[in-house]
Amino acid sequence: MSDFWIILTGSLVASCCAILGVFLVLRKMAMIGDAISHSVMPGIVIAFLLSGSRDSVLMMFAALAFGLLTTFLIQMFQQSGIQSDASIGVVFTALFAVGVVLVSLFARQVHLDQDAILYGEIAYVHWNIWELGGVNMGPRAVWLLGFTLVVIVAVISLFYKQFKLCAFDPALAAAIGIPVAIFHYLLMGLVSMATVSSFESVGAILVVGLLIIPASTAYLLTERLGMMIGLSIGVGIASMVLGYLAAKMLDASIAGCIVCAAGVLFALALLFSPSQGIVAKKLRLRKLAA
Repeated sequence: MSDFWIILTGSLVASCCAILGVFLVLRKMAMIGDAISHSVMPGIVIAFLLSGSRDSVLMMFAALAFGLLTTFLIQMFQQSGIQSDASIGVVFTALFAVGVVLVSLFARQVHLDQDAILYGEIAYVHWNIWELGGVNMGPRAVWLLGFTLVVIVAVISLFYKQFKLCAFDPALAAAIGIPVAIFHYLLMGLVSMATVSSFESVGAILVVGLLIIPASTAYLLTERLGMMIGLSIGVGIASMVLGYLAAKMLDASIAGCIVCAAGVLFALALLFSPSQGIVAKKLRLRKLAA
């Protein structure tokens, strides 16, 4: 039964990240996902200090707030003339350092450390259950990630055309009256939500891999947004299953193997994609030369 919960949890994480990752990759904002995954740490620590619990709703909202703060600061620095990569580096390292200091000062005696926040451990997900009226409802992570996935799907579906236009042509979107800034921060809020929901299972660092790699793989395989989202989810779930099987065989980190599996699938797409693959391009050049 533990295998089922681990695979289900990983699939939910992969699905949440895969959907949002598509829009991050299309908007050339992949590293903002990295920045958010680190910079929400102060919000998590502050929420823990206020509530005394790692399962509180306050923790989710605090993480969302710091994710949006990260996006705002990066945008502000860029408008001040600082380069994009430098802005991201400055903001997320500074906020992450604040989180580390807060942990070392106030939360040293509790399980709110690197393992809990950065690396996670999906193998233990079935131990942290949610009981409702004395009834075992299953792992908390499954319910939290399921709720997060429903919110992501609902928001993206409701504003699909707006997100699509903002991803491909933000100037045109602004010209026809779409509030580009609002949809930008809405997307960043969803990324923050997905990040904090995944802490207990795969950890913040590995969320970055699931945000970027499946979406990048799908980008190599199709030029249609709807198909790209579907392929990204498929690659994410396949990475989860293959990574888990590999981890069991090798007795290695499950989360690490998941991202390694995603990297292998990306490499295969890079080589054999019908339109953008290296092999396909070589064959086309050979035909032209002949």
